[in-house]
Amino acid sequence: MNTCLSVLNVAYPLAPVGMNSVGGSEQILSLIDRQLVASGHRSIVIAQQGSETAGELIPIPAREGALNSSVLAEGQRQTRDAIRSELNHRHIDVVHLHGLDFSAYIPEQDVSVLATLHLPASWYDPGVFRLRRAKTALCCVSKSQLSTCPVSSAPMYCVPNGISVSNFLYTGQKSGYALMLTRVCPEKGVHIALEASQQAQVPLVIAGQVYGYAEHQRYFTEQVRPRLDETRRFVGPATFAQKRKLLAGACCLLVPSLVDETSSLVAMEAMASGTPVIAHRRGALAELVLDGETGFLVDTVPQMAAAIRDIGSISSARCRTEAIQRFPAEKCFETYLSLYRNLAAASQAA
Repeated sequence: MNTCLSVLNVAYPLAPVGMNSVGGSEQILSLIDRQLVASGHRSIVIAQQGSETAGELIPIPAREGALNSSVLAEGQRQTRDAIRSELNHRHIDVVHLHGLDFSAYIPEQDVSVLATLHLPASWYDPGVFRLRRAKTALCCVSKSQLSTCPVSSAPMYCVPNGISVSNFLYTGQKSGYALMLTRVCPEKGVHIALEASQQAQVPLVIAGQVYGYAEHQRYFTEQVRPRLDETRRFVGPATFAQKRKLLAGACCLLVPSLVDETSSLVAMEAMASGTPVIAHRRGALAELVLDGETGFLVDTVPQMAAAIRDIGSISSARCRTEAIQRFPAEKCFETYLSLYRNLAAASQAA
């Protein structure tokens, strides 16, 4: 079926979308947007002003400074109004929601809706698994995440994430630093990476965003900044170009998450760069990292430190090959496109 689809992707109200996005949900939205346009479909994106899209951007105001519940509520209202306006003024085949808070602005109009759960199921309003809205489906991003979800009244699918492997540098030449690319917040375990690198006596580069949430700011001030020194550096947010260089040069990527990750784009990106991954044995990380082959799965700080010291036993070429075979963006997009077509066809037949 070559029918042109009109897809409205909706981002979390407080995070920009684009190649330089930090969050996984924003990166997958950006991937879908680019692939839709490249495939001749119509892509419309509701996201924060300043987002970079291949299709048409419907912006909501960007937020600066502290982020709190009232700021989020205003962003949700603006997102809700933008969705309503788009559906009232043009034909949309599928609305694809990506935000953790999607239940706050799920459309009332008669249109097919797909909501991807990019984060752990327990983080969502329990009501999303009891939705009685017709023409609504939920989607997980890994088998491990799907296994943790409660029984849902709406159909549930699984579309594993993917990356554009060719966008990442692969030289096989590595420098002597470990790397962490992340949102800086408690559940990402940045302090663990700092402790492990210190025990291993290996330099660490941390690149990422400290968002304006009070808890994130406090975590950085109390748990991260005191552990920084000349060899363990925080360099702030990285552009996509900077991320490519950091990943290509790192001896390993550290992913010491304290929650069961539903996926890990940065782990895929590291492997695409020929860089082994050392991760906690949690959630989808255990699906992505082949222990002893593309990196190491660990449970403690001493184990992570030992894995850093032993990282030379992992083949850079093997990491790259696994990324090419297992994480292609094209497979992720084609699965979503097939799902869009099925949802649109079912809606028209109803």
